[in-house]
Amino acid sequence: MDDRLVTRLAATRTIEITTIGRRSGQSVRIEIWWFHFENRFIITGTPGRRGWLANLRAEPRMTVHALGQDLPASARLVTDRAFRRRFFTQPNAEVGWYLSQSSLDELVDTAPMIEALLTT
Repeated sequence: MDDRLVTRLAATRTIEITTIGRRSGQSVRIEIWWFHFENRFIITGTPGRRGWLANLRAEPRMTVHALGQDLPASARLVTDRAFRRRFFTQPNAEVGWYLSQSSLDELVDTAPMIEALLTT
């Protein structure tokens, strides 16, 4: 992927993703935040059940909609506890919002988190 595109994507917080509904098989498009952290594009949320995560567990292919582009991608679950802890403790005000919603331990243990692997 072109370094200039990565830089522009990394500066973008709000994106949309399209997943395939695990039950319906239909496209599901949502708006969500993502973060560029340690050279990885990360999508997370507060602890709890998330339809987007259930869809990506069933079918990891997705489309990232950002900067006027539709970028094919796939999702990989982030289970590395050390990485998750580094992510949630980074000095970023927007990531800090998650800490105002849940404890660090709960975020590390149970927050939904995937890496968006762009395939372009």
